[in-house]
Amino acid sequence: MNREIDINNPAPLYRQLADKITSRIENGELKPGDQIPSQHELIKNYKVSMITVKKALSILIHEGVLFTRLGKGTYVSEPPKSISGLSANKTIGVVLRDLKHPYFSLVLHGIEEKVNELGYNLLLSSSSNDAEKEEAQINRFLKSGVDGLIIASLALTYRATESIQKLHRQNKPYVMVSYIHEPDYWYVGSDQEYGGYLGAEHLIKLGYKNIRYLHSGRGNLLCEVRKNAFYRALNDYNIPFGNDTVIYIPDETIKRHKNRYDQGYEVGKQFIANNEKADAVFAYSDLIALGFEQALLDSGLQVPNDIAVMGFDDIDMSQYSSVPLTTIHQPAEKIGRVAVEIIKKRLDGEAIPNRTIFKPSLIIRESCGAKKAVAGENSKVI
Repeated sequence: MNREIDINNPAPLYRQLADKITSRIENGELKPGDQIPSQHELIKNYKVSMITVKKALSILIHEGVLFTRLGKGTYVSEPPKSISGLSANKTIGVVLRDLKHPYFSLVLHGIEEKVNELGYNLLLSSSSNDAEKEEAQINRFLKSGVDGLIIASLALTYRATESIQKLHRQNKPYVMVSYIHEPDYWYVGSDQEYGGYLGAEHLIKLGYKNIRYLHSGRGNLLCEVRKNAFYRALNDYNIPFGNDTVIYIPDETIKRHKNRYDQGYEVGKQFIANNEKADAVFAYSDLIALGFEQALLDSGLQVPNDIAVMGFDDIDMSQYSSVPLTTIHQPAEKIGRVAVEIIKKRLDGEAIPNRTIFKPSLIIRESCGAKKAVAGENSKVI
């Protein structure tokens, strides 16, 4: 039997090898307790390097598929006990990047409400902002027999992660509640381009000319989507912009501070120290905007009189900040409820579209100086 890796497959070689070993376990060729071929045998059989073999085995051990016996080799683990005994009802597994994240906690609230309404079971898991842990938890849920998965992935790039690609290939009932660019994958969320345009347009209509975009850091696809819509609005209204229009959070700041609020605060302090200029700043997220706003206030500047600040998400704390934050509202709880409905419909075999997109809306508070303005059809003054 030819088990060579497909070099034309875009998936990393180590992931392909891990999938091939997993397939041999799933089809009964390798059973719990069996010793798998040695590393040198795997190299020979699959025509890969020692580095590829070691990485593939490391992943499968981390996922609980394999285990090692010191000095003896690597063996197939016993499958985890099924969760089917919880009840006769369906079970949905939820993998979130951080259960305490102010946006995804709202999504989770919507998930819980709908799950309770349907009488389903709910299993929660936090990846703790660890990509490997996220992948391991998805695999653990699948092996435990969950009926469907709702995922907020750490991936911020154009391609889906390997574990999500595998879910899709196998037609497992799943849905993403974090942004995914590829149109074929199951996703429920907001129209991010519309939200980016709406926020920029609001600032433009208030008369601001020197409008800056506070970017969460290079490599964040979602931030790029919102930024491009921001640029499009400036262009449509003939507002000049250039390379210095975007304020990037430096990599060293991201490494120092995992919390978006702290990142925004540090960038705000540096913005002031560098004597940078802006009439208004539109931040990628509320947390970054709130940190930036607080840095301005701590430096003696007034918001919005000196600089207007705008966020994106409409998390709960945005309305309670020193200067309540104008922002773009994403219907997070609705997204959570609909995600569960999508899983149910997939389990029931209903034919439904794989992408469900909601329009975000403008929430006008005090940080942009338009508290008393008359709200348009897509805005709300509170």
